[in-house]
Amino acid sequence: MGPNDELDQGLSDAELNRERQDLVDLAERFGLPRTVPGGPFPPSQAGAPLIVDTDAGGDPDDAIAIVLAAQEPTLALVTTVDELGGRRARFVRLLLDLLGRTDVPVVAGADLGNTRLDCVDGLVPESVGTQPDGVVDAVASLCAGSDGLVRWVGIGPATNLAKVLAARPDLAERLVVTQKGGAVNYRDPERAEHNFRMDPVAAATLVSTARLPKLVLSDTTFTPEIEIRRDSTPHRRLSRSDAPPWAKLVAAHLDQWFDRFHPATIQHDSMTLAAGLQLPFVGLARERVLVDAAGRLTINTAGHLVRLSIKADYPVFMGWLHRALEAAGARGGGR
Repeated sequence: MGPNDELDQGLSDAELNRERQDLVDLAERFGLPRTVPGGPFPPSQAGAPLIVDTDAGGDPDDAIAIVLAAQEPTLALVTTVDELGGRRARFVRLLLDLLGRTDVPVVAGADLGNTRLDCVDGLVPESVGTQPDGVVDAVASLCAGSDGLVRWVGIGPATNLAKVLAARPDLAERLVVTQKGGAVNYRDPERAEHNFRMDPVAAATLVSTARLPKLVLSDTTFTPEIEIRRDSTPHRRLSRSDAPPWAKLVAAHLDQWFDRFHPATIQHDSMTLAAGLQLPFVGLARERVLVDAAGRLTINTAGHLVRLSIKADYPVFMGWLHRALEAAGARGGGR
């Protein structure tokens, strides 16, 4: 970070703007050059409709994030990406119904042809029907039916968002985008982070077209400090015999992941949701970035202005996550 970075350390945007204006006023008072970089921070989006775009059905961190999002009264739409022939959307529909959020539409989005990450085998009964497609129309309709900003939290590849921005460029001014994706210092320098790697063109469109998007990087989220492991407290609570049906569904989903892939799931997506809700767990700094043909993210002064995650308060974040899961369990649903 350089001297012109704008760092969000958990203060509200209103507080950040007041501090920024104080610096501007002080400079003007003493006849100094205006050296405060960038423009004002965006206003609080509290109360704005919330869209979650997810590849739920693979790594269970998506399902955990949906449980948390379901407790937000503003959750208005869930779209799925990297589809498995519509199975991701059917799984999300079942989970939301069990959480008491039958009011939230689920729309099946782009299918990228990937089949490896499928951990919902046998979990969705045939009674849960095929969900409608048409992500662009669904997002446009939601925006048309509301005033002001709409929050978009992307926790899968950015394909759906790129299609929305291409088909309806006017919506770029309305959508406040928070995306899980990208890495400046990825653990494998030859590859891009998963979400950007799955659709590099969409990742580049996100960075170049969305208005000051927040990117929650793998650099920040890839840590054992935010894991849910087999037989950890959350896993045991979700697996209890007296747990509500939504919890048993998530527990079965976790078990498939643990059996087939890894004994833990890192909560990348819930941290991205927290950033999208403007909760004070993730520190952000303004940078200019580019995305290459492989989906790799680099900081470049000739690039596009975004807000990158640079640090997080992991213990406080995990405390929030655990309390939210307990609250959902106590109510037997999402609200």
